[in-house]
Amino acid sequence: MAGNGEASWCFSQIKGALDDDVTDADIISCVEFNHDGELLATGDKGGRVVIFQRDPASKTANPRRGEYNVYSTFQSHEPEFDYLKSLEIEEKINKIRWLQQKNPVHFLLSTNDKTVKLWKVSERDKSFEGYNTKEENGLIRDPQNVTALRVPSVKQIPLMVEASPRRTFANAHTYHINSISVNSDQETFLSADDLRINLWHLEVVNQSYNIVDIKPTNMEELTEVITAAEFHPTECNVFVYSSSKGTIRLCDMRSAALCDRHSKQFEEPENPTNRSFFSEIISSISDVKLSNSGRYMISRDYLSIKVWDLHMETKPIETYPVHEYLRAKLCSLYENDCIFDKFECCWNGKDSAIMTGSYNNFFRVFDRNSKKDVTLEASRDIIKPKTVLKPRKVCTGGKRKKDEISVDCLDFNKKILHTAWHPHENIIAVAATNNLFIFQDKF
Repeated sequence: MAGNGEASWCFSQIKGALDDDVTDADIISCVEFNHDGELLATGDKGGRVVIFQRDPASKTANPRRGEYNVYSTFQSHEPEFDYLKSLEIEEKINKIRWLQQKNPVHFLLSTNDKTVKLWKVSERDKSFEGYNTKEENGLIRDPQNVTALRVPSVKQIPLMVEASPRRTFANAHTYHINSISVNSDQETFLSADDLRINLWHLEVVNQSYNIVDIKPTNMEELTEVITAAEFHPTECNVFVYSSSKGTIRLCDMRSAALCDRHSKQFEEPENPTNRSFFSEIISSISDVKLSNSGRYMISRDYLSIKVWDLHMETKPIETYPVHEYLRAKLCSLYENDCIFDKFECCWNGKDSAIMTGSYNNFFRVFDRNSKKDVTLEASRDIIKPKTVLKPRKVCTGGKRKKDEISVDCLDFNKKILHTAWHPHENIIAVAATNNLFIFQDKF
C-alpha cells in the first residue's frame, strides 16, 4: 500500500491463453498462495492443478518484482459417476489448501464435490546408475551374470517436479464439498458440505468424525445450509462456519464431540428499510476468512464485506459496500442467476487490508487503516509490465463522467470470484475466467 493509504497497484503478469474462445474446463475455480508465498496454486473446472513458483531473480531485483513461472501441472480429479444416485460428479477443483512446509517437499489438499486428495509435490535432479542387480533399462539381471560388484553412482539430471497422490479421502459427503481447511496442528483438517462438517486425520483415509450436522430429521424443515468453514489459525480446537442465513458460528471442539451447539454466533440484525424479496438471498454468506492474527474475521455476502471482532458477536466492527449500485438491479440479477454467485474474500499478510471481487472483471481493495478503498479492473488492455492500474468508478445515474462506466454497461459474465494475497508482500493473484492476473504494488 502506498504511504498515503491509497492502494496503488501495477500489472506484473498474466497466465493462461488470451483467446476469446474459452473452454469451460480452463475456467479457474480456486487460487491459493502457500505459507511463504513462494508457490501459487490454481485449480480449474477441468480438474487440473497448476502450481507457479516465484521467479528467484524477481526477488533479488531492485525493486522486487512479483513474477511467477509454471512449476508443475497435474490432473488432480477426473469426472466420475455415482451409480447409486445416477449423478455425475464434476472434476472441478473447489478448493486448494497448502500444508506448512517441513522439508523440501510440498504438500497440498485439493477437493472436488465429493473427494479430497493429498498431493506431494517434490523435486528430483539426481538419478542413480550402475546397479549390480539390474540393467540400465531397468530389467533385472541374472545373478549368475554378475561377475564384479559396482558402486552405483549419482548422475545429475534436468530438474523434474513430480506430483504424486499420497492420500484419498472419499465417501464421507452426501452433499457437495464447499470448503476444506487445514488445522494449525498440521495433523487434521476439516471438510464441509451443505449440511455437515467432517474432521479428518491426514494419516487416516477410511474414517472421519462428523463435528457439525445441521440436517433436520425432516428435509422439508430445512431453513439454511453451510456455505463456508475454516479453522482458527492458531487455536487448533476452534473453527467457524457460515450459513446461507447470514450467520457465522464459532465452535469449540473441546466442549463436545458434536459441535451442534456453537460457542458464539455472529449476526447483524437486518436494516428494516432495506427489506425486500431478495433480502434472504443477498444476506447469504459466500465466504468467511479468519485474520492471520486470529483476532478478526471477514465475511462476504452478495453486496458487502464485513469485518468481525471475535470478541463481539452483536455486529461487525467494519462494513464495506462492494457494489451497492447493484441493489437496484437485484431483480435482473435474480433472473440471470448472478445473485447466487459466490464471491470469495481474502486478507493481506498484516490484516490491514482486504480484497474481494465484483463484476465486469472489477475487484475491490479496502485499506482498513485509512478507510480508503479502490476499484480496479483485471483487463487485458493493461497487460504491459509496470502498467499502473487506474481506479475505476461506476456511474449509477445522472451525467456520466469521462472515466466512469455506467452500471447498465457492466458485463455480468465477467466476474472475479477468486482472489489471493501473498502472505508477506503486496502481490495479489486475481482469477478472471481462464486467466490469472498477478499484480504488485507500484514500482
